[in-house]
Amino acid sequence: MPSSASSSARHDTHALDELTGGAFSASTAGERAARVRAWLQSDPAAEQMQQVYRELSVKDKGAAKLLREKLDELKRQRDQEGMALEWAQKAEALLAASRLNLADALAWQRDAAKAGAPLSREPLAALKLQLAERVKAIEDLQHRAQVQREAAVLLAQRIEVLSTKSWLDAQAAAEGLARDVAAWQAEAAVLPQEAQWSSIDLRFAPQLEASRAQLTLVWEAFGAALAQAHAASADPAAPLPQVPVWADELRQARGVSAEPTAPAAKPKVDPELRAQATAAVREVLVQLEKEISEGHGKASAGAAQALRNALKEHGRHIDAQLDRQAHAALAAAGELEGWQRWRADQLREELVRKAEALLNRPEGQALGGRKMQESLRELREQWKQTDQGGVPNHALWKRFDEACNQAYKVVEAWLEKIKAEAAEHKARRLALIGELQAWASAQAAQAPQDWKAFSRELHQFAERWREAGHLSEKAFAELQPQWKAAMAAASAPLDAVQKDSLQRRQAMIDEATQLGAAPNLRIDAVKALQQRWQAEAHAVPLDRRQEQKLWDAFRKPIDEAFARKSAAREQINAAMSAHDRAVLDAAQALEAANAAGDAQAIRAAMAALEAALKGQALAAAASAPSVPAETLAVASEAETPAPAAQPRKPVVAVRGDDRPGMKRAEPAAPAARGRPGERRDSPRREERRPERTERTERAPRDTPRLGDAAFRAQRDALEHAQATLKKLAAQAHGEALTQLLAGWEQRDAARLPSASELGGRVTPAVRSLWSQALSAAPQGDGADALLRLEIAAEVPTPAEQLDARRALQLQLLTRRNEAPPAQTWGQDTARVLAAAYEAGAARRLQQALKVLLRR
Repeated sequence: MPSSASSSARHDTHALDELTGGAFSASTAGERAARVRAWLQSDPAAEQMQQVYRELSVKDKGAAKLLREKLDELKRQRDQEGMALEWAQKAEALLAASRLNLADALAWQRDAAKAGAPLSREPLAALKLQLAERVKAIEDLQHRAQVQREAAVLLAQRIEVLSTKSWLDAQAAAEGLARDVAAWQAEAAVLPQEAQWSSIDLRFAPQLEASRAQLTLVWEAFGAALAQAHAASADPAAPLPQVPVWADELRQARGVSAEPTAPAAKPKVDPELRAQATAAVREVLVQLEKEISEGHGKASAGAAQALRNALKEHGRHIDAQLDRQAHAALAAAGELEGWQRWRADQLREELVRKAEALLNRPEGQALGGRKMQESLRELREQWKQTDQGGVPNHALWKRFDEACNQAYKVVEAWLEKIKAEAAEHKARRLALIGELQAWASAQAAQAPQDWKAFSRELHQFAERWREAGHLSEKAFAELQPQWKAAMAAASAPLDAVQKDSLQRRQAMIDEATQLGAAPNLRIDAVKALQQRWQAEAHAVPLDRRQEQKLWDAFRKPIDEAFARKSAAREQINAAMSAHDRAVLDAAQALEAANAAGDAQAIRAAMAALEAALKGQALAAAASAPSVPAETLAVASEAETPAPAAQPRKPVVAVRGDDRPGMKRAEPAAPAARGRPGERRDSPRREERRPERTERTERAPRDTPRLGDAAFRAQRDALEHAQATLKKLAAQAHGEALTQLLAGWEQRDAARLPSASELGGRVTPAVRSLWSQALSAAPQGDGADALLRLEIAAEVPTPAEQLDARRALQLQLLTRRNEAPPAQTWGQDTARVLAAAYEAGAARRLQQALKVLLRR
């Protein structure tokens, strides 16, 4: 089961490697990342990317990170698409409803933004704009309804004010008042016909209808009283109007005394009718008193008007006490309206101060034209809102208007400057259009050949047009068609050349497709085709994106052909890699032995690696049933040496590291030197020439060439093994020296290390001398022997012994037949060991033997 599972995993990895274009078989992390990027550009399926990520994340987390980012991006896109669809359905449901709730419309955008929906992309961007436009239309309609309601109150107040003046003044103002009332009624009739009327707040429609009914009732009563006053003025017998001021005026005109007479007794009223009238008046009276106690100015005005209407209708049927209470409430409401007018005047004075302060700002803080214009517009809008809630104040309005007019001079100067700049920008653009037309005519006459320079100059014209300054929308709409026509005429030759270039490039793409589909890839034809493409790209410029797309289409079939060729080469290499696998296994075994630190195991592993390098493992692999027959055939063919009849070619040049004497492990061969007086063409020199010729001939290759990975693995393993053996040898020599010095100090021959521990430089005879020296009692002086050891090891001598060392060296020069210290260091060591132990002598002996035992 494990073997089948591993083979299945290898099969899956091989399939994924083919799918990704060799991302798994790439030798370096950079190549794996590049092949993964190239594969991702083909937009693979999410399931394939997930499978590749699962397998690749174990081998290379850096390359797998690219897949993880792509998968996360796809997931975010899917989530955003689903979220966009969900919120689009909600927005469409809101827009499709006959009545749009403003709270729901505003909450849609807020909740969608919190949820992370892509509001800047379609379709949510268009739906957001539609909802915003509809909300604005509903809010504007509600504002108009409020304005109409306030206008109705103002018209009623104007009528009430006229009832306190002469009836002649009222008659003179009646015509203008009638026009205002008619205009109000027309506007009030238009509002319910608006498309968004059904979506406004529920309180606005009843308020507008109540205002219409109240204004109609007041206007009709005013008209009837004015007609009655006119009739009473013409006919003294006609009844006087119900307006007290007008009635007194008409009495005075008739010469009748206006002194008050005793009130006539009220006729008896039906108790049921009196109860109904009392209930109606008391209901609106309670409402008015409530509004007065809460300080609602506008609401109290409406309630006072309702109470007046109730008194007009039921006043003759109520008792005197309720009548006095109602008039007291009306007086209190009038005082509250007076306070409202006072508050409105305070607000107006504040606006006047702001308007006058626009020009009286500190030095360096003066407002510019646009800021001044916005400030004036905002102040005038606030003045309008203040006038809607109270009686106008003409004196304050005059001050406010004068201050605004003075400040508007800054705006006028700014507007003049803007107009001058706009005229300058327009003239500049017209001149640029003319320059472009003249340039196009000159280019048409010259028949340009440098199309890159042609395109560059066109681009410069476009940049100058974009930087020619600001214009109003109307002026820009007038000039833009002229510019487009001039640019189209100027770029017509380049467009024609680009069209022909596109056809030629498409033909080269077809040719590249044919070359890539051919069974044998022609490298010379590919190079020639690429040179033609580069020449065409340099000659005729195209749009960068379009040129990149064409280049990708041209390169794709050739890259695919090279990829197929690389895959075939990798398959051939895989079929011939039996020898490489054997070398890799032996190198891994040597690395394991290096890690264990066992010298014997390291030497055995080195021998096995040498055997694998010589191809001896192939014979053993031939008998294994798991190795394919094709691989064995290829390996055997590669292992078979060349026929003996084939002539051997002499080596012309070899690598420096392979020359005799250049390796550190073997000493350099001494140069051949003739004896003094011997000629170079002597027989002795000629006799050595055949040997050198034989030595320089290349030995026949009896093993297949290693792949890059196997060669590097065996080289690194051998270097590590040699370093480890040196390290182990140094450690062994250090321990052996420590034991030797301890035996010298204690005069104990049993502590002398064995010959194998001391190394191959110490023969059994030398070790026997050392053992005898340690077994005997201390005798003699080992100073000269220590000096000879230091000379043999070429290690420094203490400063106090330098003179003795120089003297000894002079003596050695005079002793021709005596053996040098390098040959007698074993006996010299025995003489030192035979002497008495000293710490300084022990340190000098250790330094010398540390070098001599390694040679």
